[in-house]
Amino acid sequence: MDNLKAERFILPPPDTLERAGLAGRARARKRAASEIVAELGGSTLELLDALLINDPALGMTPLAWLRDMPGSPSTKNMNALLKRLRFIRDLGIEPAISLATTGFRFGQFVREGSVAPPFLLADYSHNRRRATLAAAVVNLEVKLADAAILMFERLIGGLFTRAKRGQERRYQDTAPSVGKLMRLFGATIAALDMAEETGGDPLVLVDEMVGWHRLMAARPHVDALADLAQEDTLVLATERYATLRRFSRNFLDTFTFKASGSGTNLLSALDLLKQANGSWGTQLPANPPMPFSNRHWSKLIMEGGKVSRPRYETAVLATLRDKLRAGDVWVEGTRAYQRFDAYLLPRKAAQSAISELPINVNSGEYLAHKSAELDRRLRHFAHQLRTGRLPGVTLVREKLKVVPLQAATPPEAEALDRKLDALLPRVRITELLLEVAERTGFLSAFRDVRSGKEHDKPAAVLAAILADGTNLGVERMANASQGVTYAQLAWTQNWYISPDNYEAALAQIVREHHRLPFARNWGEGVSASSDGQFFRTGRIRSGAAEINAKYGHEPGIKIYSHLSDHFASFSSRIMSATANEAPYVLDGLMLGARELPLKELYTDTGGASDHVFGLCHLLGFRFVPRMRDLADRRLGTIVSGANYKGIECLFGQAIKVGTIEAEWDDLVRMAASIREGTVAPSIILRKLSAYRRQNKLDLALRELGRIERTLFTLDWLEQPDLRRACQAGLNKGEARHALADAVYTNRQGRFTDRTLENQQYRASGLNLLIAAIAYWNALYLGRAADHLRYSGIEIDETLLAHVSPLGWSHIGLTGDYLWEDASFSGNRGYRALHDPNGRLRLVA
Repeated sequence: MDNLKAERFILPPPDTLERAGLAGRARARKRAASEIVAELGGSTLELLDALLINDPALGMTPLAWLRDMPGSPSTKNMNALLKRLRFIRDLGIEPAISLATTGFRFGQFVREGSVAPPFLLADYSHNRRRATLAAAVVNLEVKLADAAILMFERLIGGLFTRAKRGQERRYQDTAPSVGKLMRLFGATIAALDMAEETGGDPLVLVDEMVGWHRLMAARPHVDALADLAQEDTLVLATERYATLRRFSRNFLDTFTFKASGSGTNLLSALDLLKQANGSWGTQLPANPPMPFSNRHWSKLIMEGGKVSRPRYETAVLATLRDKLRAGDVWVEGTRAYQRFDAYLLPRKAAQSAISELPINVNSGEYLAHKSAELDRRLRHFAHQLRTGRLPGVTLVREKLKVVPLQAATPPEAEALDRKLDALLPRVRITELLLEVAERTGFLSAFRDVRSGKEHDKPAAVLAAILADGTNLGVERMANASQGVTYAQLAWTQNWYISPDNYEAALAQIVREHHRLPFARNWGEGVSASSDGQFFRTGRIRSGAAEINAKYGHEPGIKIYSHLSDHFASFSSRIMSATANEAPYVLDGLMLGARELPLKELYTDTGGASDHVFGLCHLLGFRFVPRMRDLADRRLGTIVSGANYKGIECLFGQAIKVGTIEAEWDDLVRMAASIREGTVAPSIILRKLSAYRRQNKLDLALRELGRIERTLFTLDWLEQPDLRRACQAGLNKGEARHALADAVYTNRQGRFTDRTLENQQYRASGLNLLIAAIAYWNALYLGRAADHLRYSGIEIDETLLAHVSPLGWSHIGLTGDYLWEDASFSGNRGYRALHDPNGRLRLVA
């Protein structure tokens, strides 16, 4: 239209423009399909068509079988993934086929091919069907490869975890024996000590006081305990070698690994294992490649002068696991296991992005400034601590002690919160969602994957979201809903619900939430908090599920979520229950809050690491973790700690400025790549911390983080308001967790989905519901406050900062979902406030 106006054409009617656009898009799709199909051979086209034909051996079509990827780590599921991967490769479709047309068009074929059921694809025209299937196959190959390597990680990790736990159990079982032996040892020492004092015969005194026969009888127990203490996890893991062999040969034959530098020695070891697998009874050479960072393993592998095949293979695969996670070894054609450098911007392209980083990118000037700042701050802190000018902070026995702050919420604020909450309208969740949809327009984000059109039945989209967010599921939601059928819900979930659509809808709600006048009572909108919340799973270690002893003996997952200071829940992500939270701290800021002016992030101690401190600083965020383990953390200094009198005991090793300077170019390139959205922060941090042999970039980021952590620690100790703000931010996160528990109640609040992808759908639906409830509550809290003012009740405006929009007692979350009745007609478009006493004068 802009082009027509510029050329001075009279615009045709809107329906004519729409028909022209639809026709143009159809022509573009046909052309793109033809370009893709032209790259395929005749035999490949026949194999693609066969994907939609029901196979009696599979009990389904091959396409449905390929999509049904098992998620829980087991040797059976590993071989099932590898079988699917080989099936796809036998089709002969090269990934380079994606270059046959534009990236957007190929991506559209991928999106359709990922969700279209076989019966619908069968009705497509020849070219469109084959192009869609080819794109789906290329995408499935990547997903299967990533899933298989991830399962390999978990299976190998499980071998060593179970070995370590078995060792710990044996230690526990021998605890009574250890106690007896220690008492026997103590009595022997006492006898020897008496012999020394009296000049008596030591052997005679030992025999009299302890009993020589008792010492001799204890000898086998002592030897057994010594052997147990010296057991290496490699030896214990090798006890499950038979389990490893059920998938190791298949796994090594399926993938081609690549490496550079030190990783080439590992590739030689892998080639040796493949050769040994190929010939029955082949013995390993006397001097095989030893690519192990643990030198002790090289000794353990030699058993009786010969190489132990079980130990060698177990050690090689464990090393492969570590290097795959670190990016030292990679597999082309995967997303999660690429070469580390592939995740970063090319060096030339990174220059403009580096110049936009919120720091001085000149390494010499930057480090000189930081060195001066750190020296000045440490001297000031040492002086304040010596003179007792830090309230609540003391140095006791060379450890810092910080007096906990008292709760800052006054009783008047709690009374006001209850008063405002009592005025909120009583509403069903169906009515709330429809109202939020009308006010924010978030339903416009849920569009058909193929046509891009909005759904003609909004209630179906809302019911599908509610099915995810409450964990009710599509079938049970259809049974509990009025005006929405199972067929409609299944179709809607398949074609309208996607991760991108969830993200876009959430962004619209959060954007409107931050525009609410009442939200300004909670802050400036520049800070946020993040934390992980544990949920149990109904399947043993399905998807990302793991057993974390902190939460009991049942497997589960975590949802790591981010909440702005305005109570807008703007990000959530599934993570393993045993994974470190630190890598996910920045994901929400960089991937889920690009439109929010965030500058500061509060986390619990679990999210704190030197790497996160360093990366937050490079990206322009202030990282504020609650430091519960402050007494165990050492401060960093560039010059000698002796220069700061009175606090010398607080310093650890000197910060290695030379390491930062040597890797400075790669540090800023890495930060620029994250800032540009080339790679998620969690991927970079996991790669850097995955391998025991820390690389130079990892060390440089850690040393940079030590500078920032030291400066933050000084802020934490000198500023009680900072500690109070951090605690308040984390309390908001706890309130979000409570609301999540209230919403996600069906199936006893357990994640029962097998795959990580489906679990992420549940988490996204839950987060959208939380964001919608917070927005709606904030909207009506503002009206309730206005009502109190109109009624002549004086409100202390400072108390409104303590009011929370995350309550739910006034919301009907469960029951029958009456979508046809879910509408409202209030004065000026608002619902009437609730009248707790029957004397409400302002009802709308």
